Amino acid sequence: METEIMVDHDYCVLPQTGARASNLADENEALRRHIRELQQQLEVVKLRQRFGIDRLSASDEDTWFASYRSFKAFWSLIEPAVINKTASASISTVHHPTTKLRPIDEFLLFLMYLSVGFPLRDLAERFSIHRTTASRIISTWTHFLYCLLGSQRLWIPPEIVRAHLPPEFAAFSDTQVILDCTEIFCQTPSSLLLQSEVFSTYKSHTTFKAMIGMAPHGAVTFVSGLYAGSMSDREIFKQSGIVKLLKPGMAIMVDKGFVVDNFAPCKVYRPAFLSNKRQMSREDVRQTQSIAHLRVHVERCIRRVKENKLFDKDIPLSICGNIDELFSVACFLVNYQNGPLVKAWATQQ
Repeated sequence: METEIMVDHDYCVLPQTGARASNLADENEALRRHIRELQQQLEVVKLRQRFGIDRLSASDEDTWFASYRSFKAFWSLIEPAVINKTASASISTVHHPTTKLRPIDEFLLFLMYLSVGFPLRDLAERFSIHRTTASRIISTWTHFLYCLLGSQRLWIPPEIVRAHLPPEFAAFSDTQVILDCTEIFCQTPSSLLLQSEVFSTYKSHTTFKAMIGMAPHGAVTFVSGLYAGSMSDREIFKQSGIVKLLKPGMAIMVDKGFVVDNFAPCKVYRPAFLSNKRQMSREDVRQTQSIAHLRVHVERCIRRVKENKLFDKDIPLSICGNIDELFSVACFLVNYQNGPLVKAWATQQ
């Protein structure tokens, strides 16, 4: 008698039909698409959270240059020195290997500190780094740009100045440089002696003072160091070193405070003094008006330097050690960050 063996049913195994397999394939594909979408959204969120130049690529206003293209052009000029580890010690690589920021983003951080005046705590928060790291980046980039840009010749030969002379300067065609002094406020030192040295009677505040020279067509061609606010324009002119650059065939254009005729080796265009006269001559009045009209341009050039918000407030004594380099870098960058001082000059040069 044959015995029929009953096989137990495997309840753990579901029958795979063609329809069920097709549905699983569709579900897997839908899940893959959803994962890709989530990954893209995550990248967008990361980009928004991470401050960097990529985030500002669509905006010309937030790069602190005339345009994003100008920013990238300037970066292409300095990038070789940034990454060149065989450069001299004074302009060796500024990018520290332990810093997670890219060099171009470190440069952006420096610009935000100088141009917007963000405090270190804010910069550290934006770039997701430690406050001391932000401080080190600013200090390193300040010295790097001071050495790199300062090594480039600012002073322009007379023949090039004449070749780019705007028509407004036709009556003063031998003008090599227009000079003026400017002041930035600083915190009041506790020492009474230091207070008296840096106190400016003109500003009624403690200040640092510098002299800036501009070629007639608008380029910054001379930047002095920072001096105590009590020092006169005449004395800064004497100590700044510009006298060595001036030749007899040149002329300088200055304000009334620059009484430098006795030691300037060239012609000096300066508004006339009334002195003991009751009234200035017609010729003096005409020349004074012409000089005042042209000197407005150097004031506009200096305004570009002082548009950096770092100089809007009193410079803290804690950064006085490198404020000289910071101010010089701000002056150097004016020649790269901005367009022509007068729009009409762009088509004439």
